[in-house]
Amino acid sequence: MSIAEKEQEIVEEFSMLDGDMEMTINYIMELGEQLPEMPADKKNDDHIVKGCQSKVWLAATANEAGQVIFQADSNTAVTKGLVSLLVRVLSEEDPEAILNTEITFPQQIGMNRFIGTQRSNGFGAMIKQMKLYALALSSKTQTDA
Repeated sequence: MSIAEKEQEIVEEFSMLDGDMEMTINYIMELGEQLPEMPADKKNDDHIVKGCQSKVWLAATANEAGQVIFQADSNTAVTKGLVSLLVRVLSEEDPEAILNTEITFPQQIGMNRFIGTQRSNGFGAMIKQMKLYALALSSKTQTDA
């Protein structure tokens, strides 16, 4: 499934909530609960996303096919749900695809209505960090080739 297809799937899921603020926040928290457990040894200052009000840890590795695999966690339920959406969209993608993608699902689902400015800034910081990881892994793959 392409990044665009994953984003469309998220847009469709959120459209079923019909803009209900409480249901949307609850759904985001549920998504966070489904995020695979991040190893404790990666929950350190090296993996903290700068610019987030909550603590968000983000790590990335490349699989054998060269695709980026993200792991993430947060100390708050809503933020964990938000980062889980990004992991869902960008994990198992080629670094170039991640670098060349403009994430559009937040605007399509009207995310700014229910997460506020601080979380919105933090969300942007998460995307930036994911792209930096993709760039680093892309450079490493090219160096190894």
